Amino acid sequence: MHPNPIFRSDDHIKSLSFAADRGFGVLSINGASGPLAAHVPFIFNENRSKVAFHLLRSNPVARAGSQPALLAVSGPDGYISPDWYEIDQQVPTWNYVAVHIRGTLNVLEPEALEPHLRSLSNAFEHRLLPKPVWDLDKLSPENRTKMMRMLVPVELEITEVDATWKLGQNKTDSARLKAAKELKHSDIRAEVAALATLMEEID
Repeated sequence: MHPNPIFRSDDHIKSLSFAADRGFGVLSINGASGPLAAHVPFIFNENRSKVAFHLLRSNPVARAGSQPALLAVSGPDGYISPDWYEIDQQVPTWNYVAVHIRGTLNVLEPEALEPHLRSLSNAFEHRLLPKPVWDLDKLSPENRTKMMRMLVPVELEITEVDATWKLGQNKTDSARLKAAKELKHSDIRAEVAALATLMEEID
């Protein structure tokens, strides 16, 4: 997390909502021989006190057992040219959003897997409406059983949330909005446009 408090956010509802909208992050733990990481789609429980995901049974993170873990969720990011501020003596920087969710990682019992997979796919399929919603029942029982044998359900019980929203808050409103405008026109990546929008929407 960025050390400058102007970029930090204590609004956990906002940060967890952002993470939920992203739905994908990097889960990391301390392994026996060094850090381990897994890239995972995820969903929260109803009150956002836990994060649910699944891992391949062969994944070293899944085999590590219950322990402290970090789920890092990155948002839109992009290079900011100092010229865009139209202020002298500025330097290049990088704007971004990142949410770090810490807690205790637990591998769940096998019977938790199917409900999790149904909830996970249902959450993301509903983002694609009006496309008909895909669900596990479209797999044959044989293929479903084969797939689920390879997976384990995992849960992160949240103890701490840290967030950086580095969006030019250390600049004047005029300079920040000028940079956001240039950023929107600098790159066709959708995420860069999303970053510019966040810069414009600072309260």
